Amino acid sequence: MNRLLILPVLLLTLLVGTPASSADFQKGLTAAQSGDFATALREWKPLAKQGNALAQFSLGLMYDNGESVPQNYKTAVKWYKLAAEQGYDGAQYLLGDLYANGKGFPRNYKTAVKWFKLAAKQGLAPAQHSLGNAYNNGQGVPKNHKTAVKWYRLAAKQGLAGAQNNLGWMYKNGKGVSQNYKTAMKWYRLAAKQGHATAQHSLGVMYKNGKGVPQDYKTAMKWYRLAAEQGYDLAQHSLGEMYIDGKGVPQNHKTAVKWYKLAAKQGNAESQYNLGTMYDKGKGVPQDHKTALKWYRLAAEQGDADAQYNLGQMYRKGDGVPQNYKTAVKWYRLAAKQGNASAQTNLGVMYGLGQGVIQDWVYAHMWGNVASSNGSVNGGKLRDLAAKKMTPSQLEKAQDLARECVRKKYKGC
Repeated sequence: MNRLLILPVLLLTLLVGTPASSADFQKGLTAAQSGDFATALREWKPLAKQGNALAQFSLGLMYDNGESVPQNYKTAVKWYKLAAEQGYDGAQYLLGDLYANGKGFPRNYKTAVKWFKLAAKQGLAPAQHSLGNAYNNGQGVPKNHKTAVKWYRLAAKQGLAGAQNNLGWMYKNGKGVSQNYKTAMKWYRLAAKQGHATAQHSLGVMYKNGKGVPQDYKTAMKWYRLAAEQGYDLAQHSLGEMYIDGKGVPQNHKTAVKWYKLAAKQGNAESQYNLGTMYDKGKGVPQDHKTALKWYRLAAEQGDADAQYNLGQMYRKGDGVPQNYKTAVKWYRLAAKQGNASAQTNLGVMYGLGQGVIQDWVYAHMWGNVASSNGSVNGGKLRDLAAKKMTPSQLEKAQDLARECVRKKYKGC
């Protein structure tokens, strides 16, 4: 939540009947609302020193955001704490937020939860939402999905879009509540109608998959587009997929490339990989192996196994890059360790041919055997070919290595 938005919202709702409704405080508030923070600071500082909680909170906001003063989280904490100790919920919430994010000092979830609870019990929706997150993620408290749902629900009923979205997620996945797609849809829709991009995308996913509603690709596209136009990378990626598959819209590779590119530039690994395949195959763009390599590498460096395998292929063949068997082996191995059967097979082939590694039929057999256990027909063929070139003791060793590799989930093979 933008802290500056809290000032007009929280302060104005609490002015009437509080000491902060003094003329001096009002002068500061009017100045702050017009962007004159220097005047606001001048009016509020004496009040804050006299113990006025809203003035203390307001000074905390100014130091938190660096408005008319150098940004200083420690000073923000000082003023927030003074207001929080007087029971001011907005200060309690933002104090918790600073502790949760480790701004100005080491992150401390337990202390964050302490302040979130105090504000949440007073009914402050953002604090209730943050407390729900703490229980959902086990940060500062033991993980407890039921308690997370309780706090999300309280905030959601007050109209907080983030809490509505999270409550939808809990119902969709059956966390802390019985799985219920229709109820998930209800909460997603409430958040989506407020412009919450994640909820809009989730609503699109529900329509695409027919969860809680009849399957409807056109309505899925509507929600994906709303989220994508806000810059949400997952929605941009989903739009790209819809244009590739021709679901809800005519198939259009060029438009798919447009949306993949927007998501890829934000670091979305799946879009980076898909964009790589589009350039690799010349779909929606002229074929360009160098550009394909660029996008595959970005996805591969984020751990995308398919991108790692494709990078291995490009280095083995010399597509868009000088042929380099050692680098091919490096990328095959990374993908193989993630269980990619094609990479496991090709890594075995490299051992069989002695390309990029010392020729070794034992490891060729091992990787072929492992790949076969993952459904690779070519892996089985490699295993059988290697077996014909091995002694009984080598074969026994290769089989032992394959069993151990699977047991270790391909790590350290």
